Amino acid sequence: MKLVYNVQDRPPFARVLVFALQQLLAILAATIAVPTVINNNQDIITHFGKSVDMSQSAALLGAGIGTLVYLLFTKFKSPVFLGSSFAFLGSMAAAFCGAVSINLGFTGLLLGAVFAGLVYVVIAIVVKYCGTKWINKLMPAVVIGPTVAIIGLSLAGNAVGDLTKGNGSASVNTYVALICGLVTLGVTIVASVYGKKMMKMIPFIIGICAGYAVAAVFTVIGLAAHIDALKVIDFSIFQRLTHANAWYPDFTFIHAFKGFKDITGSYIATVAVAYVPVAFVVFAEHIADHKNLSTIIEKDLLTEPGLDKTLLGDGVGSAAGAFFGGCPNTTYGESVGCVAISGNASVVTILVTACMAILAAFLAPFVLFLATIPSCVMGGVCVALYGFIAVSGLKMIQNVDLGDNRNMFTVSVILITGIGGLVLTFGKVTITSIACALILGILTNLLVNIKKDKTTENAGTSAAETETAETAEVETKEPAGK
Repeated sequence: MKLVYNVQDRPPFARVLVFALQQLLAILAATIAVPTVINNNQDIITHFGKSVDMSQSAALLGAGIGTLVYLLFTKFKSPVFLGSSFAFLGSMAAAFCGAVSINLGFTGLLLGAVFAGLVYVVIAIVVKYCGTKWINKLMPAVVIGPTVAIIGLSLAGNAVGDLTKGNGSASVNTYVALICGLVTLGVTIVASVYGKKMMKMIPFIIGICAGYAVAAVFTVIGLAAHIDALKVIDFSIFQRLTHANAWYPDFTFIHAFKGFKDITGSYIATVAVAYVPVAFVVFAEHIADHKNLSTIIEKDLLTEPGLDKTLLGDGVGSAAGAFFGGCPNTTYGESVGCVAISGNASVVTILVTACMAILAAFLAPFVLFLATIPSCVMGGVCVALYGFIAVSGLKMIQNVDLGDNRNMFTVSVILITGIGGLVLTFGKVTITSIACALILGILTNLLVNIKKDKTTENAGTSAAETETAETAEVETKEPAGK
C-alpha cells in the first residue's frame, strides 16, 4: 500500500489540522458511545434506581490524553489513536452494580483501569525479557489475518444498522436516512478514487459533509412542512448550550474521590475479577491492530518501537484516560482504517488529533455539532472504514497456502466463530466474539501443526546427524590423502 505521508513525515500544518479532524471523526462515534451505553445500562438503572451520568466530553478528553501517553511510550513511532474500549463495557457495568453508591462506582472505574493497565505492564515485562518469538509462534499470519478481518466484519451490523437511522425524529423514514447514508458512502468513494491530491487524502470529511448537507435539506423541509419522517438531524441538541455543565467535562476522578470512603476489600476483588481477564482479551486485539498497522506502513511495530513499548503505552494510557473519562482505552481499528484509506501514516497527525480531542472536550458548540451528525451519515462512512479493516486482514493471508488443510482449518475456525458471534460469559467476565475467535484460532493452529513441528524437528536432527557423519568421514579420509 503506497503511503503519501509515512510515519515520520510532517505534512504542512494546515493539512495536518484537516487530517487530524478526519481522524477525530473516524473515532468519534465509538469513543463517545461507551459512556452513552453505560448511562443507559438497564442493570445499573435497576441497581441504583436511576442512570449514572458519564460524560461524553470527558471520554473524549480521556482518549486524547491516553493517546498522548501512548505516543510518548512508543517514541512517536506508531500512528494509532486510542479510544474508549467496548470490551470493558461489561466490566464497567460490574463496577457500578457492585457498588453501594454511584460515587463508589466511579471509584471502581479508576481501580479497574489500573488493574487492566497492570496486566499490560506485566505482559510488557515478559516481552521485554523473553522477546516476541513466542507471539509470532502463537499468532502467525494465518491466525492474525482472519482475526483482523473479523474485527471489521463484526462491526458490519453496526454500520448497516446505522444506515437507516437518523438522530432527529424517532419516526424518520428509513429510505430518507438510507439516501443520506448512501450519498455519504458514494462521495467518500469518489473522493478517494477519483480525487486529486488533497481530496484523495480526506475522503471521510468530504463524504460526511456531503451526507450532512443532504440530511440538513431533508430536515429543514421536514421542519417547515411538519413532516417527522424527514427530520434526520436533531438540531435541538444545541439547546444544551444553555446548561452550564455543557461547557466543561464532568471528570470521573471528581466522583471517584468521593467514593473512596465506601471502598471495601470485597469490592476491590469484584472490580479486579471484572477487569483483569478482559485485559488479556484486549491484549490479543492490541497485537492484531499493531500487526495490521505494520502491514500498512511496511514496518514491524512489534520490533520497533517494540511490543513492550506499545503495551506500556496502551496500558498506562488506558489508566490515564480512565482517570479523566472513566473509560479504559484501546487502539482503534477505525484509526488504522483511516490511515489505510487516506495514505497518511504521519504520527504528527495522531499527535494533533489527540490535542484536538482534548480541546474539543472544552468546546461545547463543537462537541454538540459533532453530536448532531446523524447515524446514517456515520454509517455511510463506516461501511468503507470497517470494510477496509476486514480487507486489510484478508491481505495478510494472501501469501498463506490455503491449499494446505492445516491453514484452511485455522482460517475457517476463526472466520466462522467470529462472524457467528461466539461469546462466552463467566460470571461478570465476558469474552467477546473476536477474542473467542482468536483463542480458538490459536488452539487450532497449534493442534494442526503438532505433527508438522515433530517432522521439522526430526528433519533437523537427521540433517545434523548426516552433517556430523559427513564431517567425520572427511576428517578420517584427510590423513590418508596426505
